[in-house]
Amino acid sequence: MTTVNDLWFLADRASQRAEQRYHRVSREYGEYHTFERLDTVRRRRFRTLATRIVDSGAPYGAHTIVTPNDGQSVLLVRHDGVDKWVLPGGGVHRDETYERAAVRELHEEAGIDAQYEGLASLTRVQIRSGNYNTWGVLPVFEAQTNVTALTVNDPDGEISDAQWFHPDSLPEDTRDRAQLRELLEQT
Repeated sequence: MTTVNDLWFLADRASQRAEQRYHRVSREYGEYHTFERLDTVRRRRFRTLATRIVDSGAPYGAHTIVTPNDGQSVLLVRHDGVDKWVLPGGGVHRDETYERAAVRELHEEAGIDAQYEGLASLTRVQIRSGNYNTWGVLPVFEAQTNVTALTVNDPDGEISDAQWFHPDSLPEDTRDRAQLRELLEQT
């Protein structure tokens, strides 16, 4: 008797969902930067990410690149789960738009509201584990704020700090540092 491996089917469903969301976002937003990224993960993590993609199209949720109105710095949060400084953002709830998720996550992770100006970038994230492959989207929205006082109130307990950084002084352990610098130069 042959056992059917449901991970192949999950990966295929995730890829189909990602394709739908990619085209939907492409139609909804005008100009934005595109990037590609490859993440090689363990099988268990692959299943988690593929399930998230089936649910929302986005394995890592929606994020925001937020600057104060003077444009002299960018907000990063310390994500203890990945031990890096990252853009604020996270999971997309069922029936929640990417932008609404980014707004909610910004408020939770830094305690601020901002004026959203559209989509800054859309990354196509390829995810691999052995012979399993799928992909999802990673939307990053652009926003500005006049609030500079930050308060972390992350219900997931993953974010331990939030700080403003000058674009020329990003921490060495900033996730996707080169991509972030490129975005900051072009926005």
